[in-house]
Amino acid sequence: MRLFDDVGPSTLAWLRVLVGGLVLLVVVGPRGAVPWRRRDAVLAVTFGAVTALMNLAFYLAIDRLPLGKGVTIEFIGPIAVAAATTRTGRNAGALLLAAAGVVVLGGVEIGDEPLGLAFILLASVMWAGYIVAGSRVALGDRGLSGLAVGLVAGSLVIAPFGAPGAGAAFASPGILAGCIAVGVLSSAIAYGIDQGVLRRIPVRRFSVMLALLPVTASVFGLVFLGQRPNALDTAGMALVLTGVAVQERERHHRPHLEELTA
Repeated sequence: MRLFDDVGPSTLAWLRVLVGGLVLLVVVGPRGAVPWRRRDAVLAVTFGAVTALMNLAFYLAIDRLPLGKGVTIEFIGPIAVAAATTRTGRNAGALLLAAAGVVVLGGVEIGDEPLGLAFILLASVMWAGYIVAGSRVALGDRGLSGLAVGLVAGSLVIAPFGAPGAGAAFASPGILAGCIAVGVLSSAIAYGIDQGVLRRIPVRRFSVMLALLPVTASVFGLVFLGQRPNALDTAGMALVLTGVAVQERERHHRPHLEELTA
């Protein structure tokens, strides 16, 4: 969180997206396996814009809200995607278990922060868009080129919010190195992994698996910060893990995007 104090949440979000896109462009290039069509470019730019706005809104939100509560509220987006693509009673039950577990883990208190709530709800909507558009980019058979182009385009969308405060980052090698590390780890690598996963599993299962994030945060808090979960937290983690485990396995490995429009 120190980078929030050094450059501010808007600038950090912008540098995260920009660095991630530039690094991927250097590594994989913009062309990909097949020539670009207009539809591919529009999809990549749309995905990049949604991703960039998701980061910007989330950073502005957690600058005002507790991280755990913010992540819980933001998870409304993936839950909505999972609900829209659920077709069986077993998957509906898995979704309910995961959603209940997240609510138990995060609680519902948000304090007197209406602006923070507005930002986290916007981030939630953008997260849903990230999953839907990201799955289409992942299935475009371009490797990571669509992600690279999308992130660079997305950085242009939020540049008016983040670029004006970037002077402090470029003036300090230490701060700039921290921002670059965030871009590489949280955008280039993390979103690259997401693309690989979205090529192999349905968007519904990917959305429900995101419920593991609050569980992971709780485990990291225990191991690295000495934050011991109470009985209620443990129950919430159990609900999430059960929901993820009992999902019905589809016969096909590639996501069925028509589920979102059926």
